[in-house]
Amino acid sequence: MYSRSSEPVRFERDCAAVLVPAGEHVTLPAGSAGYITQALGGSYTLFVEGNLFRISGRDADAIGKEPPVPLELPDGADNAAVERMVWDQLRTCFDPEIPINVVDLGLVYEAEVQPADDGQRRVEVKMTLTAPGCGMGDILVDDVRSKLELIPTVVEADVELVFDPPWNRSMMSEAARLETGMM
Repeated sequence: MYSRSSEPVRFERDCAAVLVPAGEHVTLPAGSAGYITQALGGSYTLFVEGNLFRISGRDADAIGKEPPVPLELPDGADNAAVERMVWDQLRTCFDPEIPINVVDLGLVYEAEVQPADDGQRRVEVKMTLTAPGCGMGDILVDDVRSKLELIPTVVEADVELVFDPPWNRSMMSEAARLETGMM
């Protein structure tokens, strides 16, 4: 949430945002003032007029920030290199309220790279949520999908939300449990 160390910002243009935790899509008008409460994985969580909003990295210019640098793969990169990049990208996906990525939270059960004959690739991901009723579920799924589709040669990312097995804190990495105090 907002603290004295949160960075103040003013929207330089109208900006698409997502209300946290409801997941509702809204537009924050130019001139709105707020504070960055979380800037992880290329997206931003902002405290504006008593509410939390998430904005995508592609809209970073609306708050005076630089958008993320496009991803690059070396020519002739094999499936293993793409798979490493898939896991790196998954680690840039954060719940807007929790400063821990979806991999360390234990939300990603599976991520497979499927090559096609034309050199393109498809990625299949199975992931869950910390709670089935999470209002940000669709937003997290979309974030995972869109970030994986930024990887060169990945033409489609199919992200399936599953709830079996149900998530529990033992699925978190040790670092994530330490960060959240869930040891």
